[in-house]
Amino acid sequence: MHSSGLILLIVAICLGACAASASTPGQAVEPTAPAADTPSPPPAAAAAATTSTATVAAASTPLPSTAEPPAFTLAEPGPYFPGKRSFTIPASESRTDRVIGITVWYPALKPVDYTGTQAQDAASDESGAPYPLLLTSTIFGNEFAAHLTSHGFVVAGVDAQEPSQGFAAWVIGYPLEILSMLDYLAASPPDELDGMLDADHSGALGYSFSGHNTLVLSGARVDPEQYLAKCAQGPVLGPSPSENITIEQTYRYFCEMATTWDDFTAQVGTEITAGEDGLWHALSDERIRAAMPMAPDGPWLFGERGLASIDLPILMICGTADSRDTAYIDSCVYAFEHLGTAEKGLISFVDQGHLMVFDSQPKARIKHFITAFFGYHLQGKKEYRDAYSQEFVEQFGDLAWGAYTPP
Repeated sequence: MHSSGLILLIVAICLGACAASASTPGQAVEPTAPAADTPSPPPAAAAAATTSTATVAAASTPLPSTAEPPAFTLAEPGPYFPGKRSFTIPASESRTDRVIGITVWYPALKPVDYTGTQAQDAASDESGAPYPLLLTSTIFGNEFAAHLTSHGFVVAGVDAQEPSQGFAAWVIGYPLEILSMLDYLAASPPDELDGMLDADHSGALGYSFSGHNTLVLSGARVDPEQYLAKCAQGPVLGPSPSENITIEQTYRYFCEMATTWDDFTAQVGTEITAGEDGLWHALSDERIRAAMPMAPDGPWLFGERGLASIDLPILMICGTADSRDTAYIDSCVYAFEHLGTAEKGLISFVDQGHLMVFDSQPKARIKHFITAFFGYHLQGKKEYRDAYSQEFVEQFGDLAWGAYTPP
């Protein structure tokens, strides 16, 4: 089984819901559109969301060289209690002409005497509304959404997105479903979420196949010439038979649709495929202001030119021992180096593999970085910039900023 398929199997078993404090939060910052380097300050009338003194200090105060590295304070639950609801988008409102199920996590009022970590259909907590909207798949949301909700985000995931159907089945369809979800929540949010979310300040994020979706939503454009040429080369095998098995599986998974390319493009349709410069049209949306494509699948589908079309702030997270990043192509570094945006970062988790999202330490750190990145870009929390900066990352021996070079 390809490792993306293995992720699906494990996620079906795991429920990564983080416990959140039941304390009453302060009013959240009204999201503002960020500039390239510094987010616009929120209106003076809007107070910042409650943040502990320790969090701010760890994020913004330089430490002397003799001090211990700072804690990943944003991995701790925030002040909001997570609620969770399920909705259905009718086929008439879908860009894929099918009914789409979605799951939404949101700041909620903790039910009296409730002992769980998140509550289904709980009443909304409007004290900091509207909250920035984060877009992903439900399979990713099940692991990280409750934590992000506790820090003042609404997280929306499309149900039933998983990679086992094959690359061609979802490479365009899944991003279109996420855009359908964005349209739905922006234009006609359910009554239960009325006034709760700010769709004009949205972020996209995901891991593995969901990381691929995020690249598409960030503005990456398919480059058929690059993709077909890469697949025509065949897998680049090395001396290790066991590693070659993974290399060949990776090649077959991502290049299978090259053998039926004409049928695939006909199914996608000329509205997307008929770009004048040889690239497909982008499926991005101006409401998406920042994105985190983590360990993304198949970036060679976009090639150098297609990745160069991305102009959003981007933070990537990848493991240096990811078995999919083979001699065939180093997916993460390749994608990162060719991103067109001027504001980009790559945090490399040294010696971590593709399934690190199910290991408690890497998972906690990922929570910290997601919270910091979107807190900075969507919530206007300038002090969070230091919490995912190069200076912060380089204080840890098992993390690297950018592409990792072994000593």
